[in-house]
Amino acid sequence: MNFVQHLILKDLVIEPPLALAPMVGLSHSALRSLVMELGGVGLLFTEMLSARRLPQDNERVSPFLIKSQQEYPLFYQLVLHQESYLERAVEKVHSLGAQGIDLNLGCPAPKLRKQGAGCALSTNHAAVRSILAALRRLTGLPLSVKIRLGERLHEAEYLDLCRIVEGEGGDCLTVHARLNGEKFCRKPRWEWVAKAKENVGIPVLANGGIFSVEDALECLRVTGADGLMLGRGGVARPWIFGQIAAMISGKRVLRESLALSNVYRRFIELLTARFPPERRLGRLKEFTHYFAASYAFGHQLASGVQTSESMEQAVERAECFFVENEQITIS
Repeated sequence: MNFVQHLILKDLVIEPPLALAPMVGLSHSALRSLVMELGGVGLLFTEMLSARRLPQDNERVSPFLIKSQQEYPLFYQLVLHQESYLERAVEKVHSLGAQGIDLNLGCPAPKLRKQGAGCALSTNHAAVRSILAALRRLTGLPLSVKIRLGERLHEAEYLDLCRIVEGEGGDCLTVHARLNGEKFCRKPRWEWVAKAKENVGIPVLANGGIFSVEDALECLRVTGADGLMLGRGGVARPWIFGQIAAMISGKRVLRESLALSNVYRRFIELLTARFPPERRLGRLKEFTHYFAASYAFGHQLASGVQTSESMEQAVERAECFFVENEQITIS
């Protein structure tokens, strides 16, 4: 099977075609930097940003906007339910030096659905068309859109949405292969990503259910996608991008063997460097929830950190866990 080696989104080259998904509480500067250091990721996204609030946020202190120069290319993901919020939000994104903008049409959070944003907005095709057209007028940056499969499996509705994304100037489409209301425990419907790939001419990224190189291979085989977006799998195994990139290109990405404990310690270093003390513990707990799955007795690590009342206590408990458990290395 031949794999796409890179994507071209306007003047931006994405190589390899692997993206770290926008995830609330997870896709912040520390995690983005960690996966960049481990290698293999070609595209980064911010956490979901409210288009209404974004213009007032201070990039020097906002945990959603803090970044380093090494986090490149970085797309800013906007969520909104009213087109009137767009102009000032796009102006802010431009001022922040973004490499691209992503429109969130896939988040199923009840609060957003009640507002008519996220996946709820995706069901209003007229509104989507209008918002995308406005976005395209307001920016010359690459424009990507992330969707789910819809409220139900309805091929005509789904493909109509995909074609609207392309028709209104979208440069890339990411499909999370689950219905709007489906939980992560539901096996993703990768074959529906293939339907999008067959019906639009822009690059399509497949998202959902990728936790190993074998998953990545199977997803690419089933979908024919131009690339992959990893969410929880990229948090649990931040080095997986390098492993998949090596599979795609045939070239080694990881330069040396690494102990899992050292990956965790590096994440703590990045949290400490980027965020004030009050912003660290919650993000460490979010990360540990997924990262601990790499250990046979990872529930002990997760539980110890989750019940910690301070960053210092969490780090101490993590170190005790690493001493008591056999070192696992990645290469």
